[in-house]
Formats: sequence, C-alpha cells, structure tokens
Amino acid sequence: MGLERQRKLKNRCAKEALGLIEDGMIVGLGGGGTVQCLVELIGEKGLDIQVVSPSFQTASHCVARGLTVVPTWSVENVDIAFDGCDEVDMHLNALKSGGAIHTKEKIIASMAKRYVLLVDESKVFERLPFAHSVTIEIVPESLGYVRKELAKLGADVSMRTSAAKDGYTMSDHGNMIMEAKFDGVEDPKRLNRQLCGITGIVDTSLFVGKVDLVLCVDENGTRWIQEEVK
Repeated sequence: MGLERQRKLKNRCAKEALGLIEDGMIVGLGGGGTVQCLVELIGEKGLDIQVVSPSFQTASHCVARGLTVVPTWSVENVDIAFDGCDEVDMHLNALKSGGAIHTKEKIIASMAKRYVLLVDESKVFERLPFAHSVTIEIVPESLGYVRKELAKLGADVSMRTSAAKDGYTMSDHGNMIMEAKFDGVEDPKRLNRQLCGITGIVDTSLFVGKVDLVLCVDENGTRWIQEEVK
C-alpha cells in the first residue's frame, strides 16, 4: 500500500470517528497514524475535551495541537477511546504487537464506555490468524517460569530487544517484554484466560472482551463492525 493511499484511508477513517466525539468528553487516544489524523481533526474543530493516552507520542501531539491532556490515573471513566490494532476478527477479538504499551491501553479500554478500533480492511478477519506474536509484559523475576508455561501452551517464545538499548526492552513500568508466537489458535478467549492465569504476566496484547466497535476503511468507504447480540 502506497504512502499516499495510506494517508487518504487514515484521514477518511479519522473523519468518520470524529463524529463520535462531543464537547465535554474525556477521550482516550491510543497510538498509530489514524489516531494522529484524529488529533489533527479534533484540533481543527476546536472541540473542548480532555484526553488520556497510553502513548507519549500521541500525548505530545495533542499538546502541540492545544488539546488538554490529563494523566490516566486522574480520571475514573472515559467516555470513548480510539486505538488501532494489527488484527481484529468479527467477534471483536483483537491483537496488537508493536508498541508494548498494551497494559496502559487495556486500562483505558476498561475505563471507556466505548472502545473503538480504527483499522483498514486488511486487518479484519473472520477469525484472528495470529500472524503477529502476542506481546506480553512480565515481571522480571518470572522470566524463567513464564517462558516454561508459555512453551507448554505451544508458544515460540522470544524476548524483545532493541538496537538502541543494551539488553531486553523494558516497559514503561520497568517490566520485561516477551513475544509469544502461536499457531492454529482455535479459541482466543480460552488462550486469553490461560495467559492471564500465569503468575508473573502483567498483561498481554491480546484484547478479548474489550472492543465495542470497529471502524474499518477501504477504497470504497467505511463500515462499522459490532458483535451481534444473541
């Protein structure tokens, strides 16, 4: 996908999302290019909102555009939150990978009355393919134990590293970041329960039961996805 096409799709998605934001709201804004476009539009419209964000880059962008950013710990509820992901399925299970800020993202998702993912159609699947690893934040002392338990679940486990830092990549909370690659996952909810049940795991980038709406965009327009109530 060309850069110009990506930009147009992100802008289209952000314009649609803007319609969900009203003056006086507390709005969660995650990371990614579409959220950056949304920040621009909020600033241009002059909406009077407060922003909480798990992303330093997004928070900085908001401040530069004159938006009021408050610390997440200072609020109890969020009216609506927007974020991106790498994969999402028709049951609103989602998988993230890159940022390693998923614990902070999940806190805001849990606080939000509506948690909305902004994606292009290439990230929407009938069921999660798990083409990306599940990123896992772990307490350092649990490294050996968590690695062993993940191996029992069939994961190919590695530690995240960075050329910009000696040693393992650490989260904003001072914890280690582990990558677990799974193949042939039939039940994301079951996997989520198994992962959350391992002592030492703080949280994972597998989002189950958190997403309320998905706004996806392609060349033909936008569409909303929400799980049918049975």
